[in-house]
Amino acid sequence: MEKPITSFILYKDTQWLCKTAVSLRKSEVVESIVIVGFEDPRGSTCCPDTKFLKSEGIVSTATVREMAALAGTEYILVYIKPFPLQVGQFALQRMMQVCDDTDAGMVYSDYFENKNDQLTPHPVIDYQKGSLRDDFNFGSVMLFKTSAFREACREMDEDFMFAGLYDLRLKISERHSIVRIPEMLYTEMEPDTRLSGEKQFDYVDPLNREVQIEMEKACTIHLKRIKGWLKPEFSDISFDAEEFHFEASVIIPVRNRVKTIGDAINSVLSQEADFRFNLIVIDNHSSDGTTDKIKEFSDKDERLIHIIPERRDLGIGGCWNEGIFHEKCGKFAIQLDSDDLYSDNKVLEKIVKVFRDQKCAMVVGSYKMVNFNLEDLPPGLIDHKEWTPDNGRNNALRINGLGAPRAFYTPVIRQIRVPNVSYGEDYAVGLAISREYRIGRIYEPLYLCRRWEGNTDADLDITKQNSHNLYKDRLRTIELLARKKLNRMG
Repeated sequence: MEKPITSFILYKDTQWLCKTAVSLRKSEVVESIVIVGFEDPRGSTCCPDTKFLKSEGIVSTATVREMAALAGTEYILVYIKPFPLQVGQFALQRMMQVCDDTDAGMVYSDYFENKNDQLTPHPVIDYQKGSLRDDFNFGSVMLFKTSAFREACREMDEDFMFAGLYDLRLKISERHSIVRIPEMLYTEMEPDTRLSGEKQFDYVDPLNREVQIEMEKACTIHLKRIKGWLKPEFSDISFDAEEFHFEASVIIPVRNRVKTIGDAINSVLSQEADFRFNLIVIDNHSSDGTTDKIKEFSDKDERLIHIIPERRDLGIGGCWNEGIFHEKCGKFAIQLDSDDLYSDNKVLEKIVKVFRDQKCAMVVGSYKMVNFNLEDLPPGLIDHKEWTPDNGRNNALRINGLGAPRAFYTPVIRQIRVPNVSYGEDYAVGLAISREYRIGRIYEPLYLCRRWEGNTDADLDITKQNSHNLYKDRLRTIELLARKKLNRMG
């Protein structure tokens, strides 16, 4: 009797390949194993009863189409890492069961991570309509209903080198559910032992630019197919709608940053501009001497407005609301984190000029990664050059952030308001603004982003990482639904 799964596994090392093949065979539900790689390793392996698919990349469209053609079973299993895989007890049977029960096009699961021979649970998060990130973590094992896999392949009009598997997933999601099984069904090896704060900027590394271009194209095709894509048509902005005593205000929310807040304040107060500006520091009940440090500056310079909120339930977003709704907030509210500092004394002038030249409701600059001593760190300049006037606001649904420093036309951000959270609040506002208004860009570095052990995202555990990613996916889901509604009304 034919077994129900055709498995495709990535080849890199013969010994690792054999371990994976043996584990898959032991499941007793795998009909055939297809090795995907550039060279055929079967002559020197312990698993000669396998097939070979020559490919330059398991994520390419050509390879995905070949998988669809080669699979003669009800299910297709894809393992995308070249390291040893250990399948759990009845794990593949469980995946097939859930796929059948839910009529899903694809299922994935939580897993164990083997780092330096230490087994650690690695839960993943549920897929939703807004899970458009190309780096969404399904784990390394995905089980597809072959009929859904082939259906998606038939609708592929583009040939991608890097975005084929991403394109497949998006197309499957248009007609089928993608279901997570919250059970540890396998163990994968994880050789990347970097801290979370060291990984988070991988996607904007200039070395990955070609990959990002393909991912954007695949996402754009998907958004057009589901009526979530917005044309480059924007509402006009009038900067004379309200009177402001100050042209610009820098907003700094802070809590317990006595080591860095002085540098940030100096960076703002040393700005040179031909307009009136001030600095609003929202001190969220600091207890480490930060309050006294701010007071040293406010006693000497009336441009610094020191706010200690009455409320004690405010996140970073809530502190932003305290600043933008303050009576002395300027026409343009400009961000600076309490860890960081501007790159020179003309940053405010550059930002305000872009507002006026580009008639936009928000401006996003670029920044340079540095350590605490202001020495350059890789990947260096973070400029988000993937943003284009025609498609930036659509691509914003795929990437994990819009860049920094951010600045807002105050009447618009007051209308939207900032979610009272301490992660993703800036992304939420940026998505909402981009739905209607232009966002201006500055591609030269405007501030220095200091990475040090005190950063809140320097080393997040998997629970916190998942919480952050789930929230941003929810923001994308909300925004995607809003855009689809807008298109229906328009």
